[in-house]
Amino acid sequence: MTAFKMTLAFGLVAFSGVCRGQESFTIRGLGGTSVVLSAADLAKFPHKTVTTTDHGAPAAFDGVLLADVLAKVDLPLGDRFHSTAAGYYVLAEGSDGYRALFAWAELDATFMDKAIYVVTSRDGKLLPAKDGPFQLVVPGEKRGGRWVRHLITLTVQLAK
Repeated sequence: MTAFKMTLAFGLVAFSGVCRGQESFTIRGLGGTSVVLSAADLAKFPHKTVTTTDHGAPAAFDGVLLADVLAKVDLPLGDRFHSTAAGYYVLAEGSDGYRALFAWAELDATFMDKAIYVVTSRDGKLLPAKDGPFQLVVPGEKRGGRWVRHLITLTVQLAK
């Protein structure tokens, strides 16, 4: 086995270890579309490392762009939603019942450039049990109030 294959195999095994008890999270899109993603699924996405501040301390998180994850379901994109897209939102929920809301305009690249991440590791290690296995990280937020730990559901909805 080549060094590259060994490194890749080790990385996939380590990444799949993220699933300590909670093996996946669900994304619900428009029109009843939904997908369940596991750590192994996330391993197939392009990964980013983002350096930000968490409770005043610098931290480097590894994960995937929320926009890439959301692209797996039907979204309020295109001409059909030209006059209504700003009325949609994404609700993120953690297994502890914590919820955070994102206006669709914050997430749609046609409105603004804002990178939000679904992360699985911090400072080169799997997320600690108190945070993971999946966590939303929103760089630039001063209080981290929308950093949803133990992410279990992302739901795209129209505000009523």
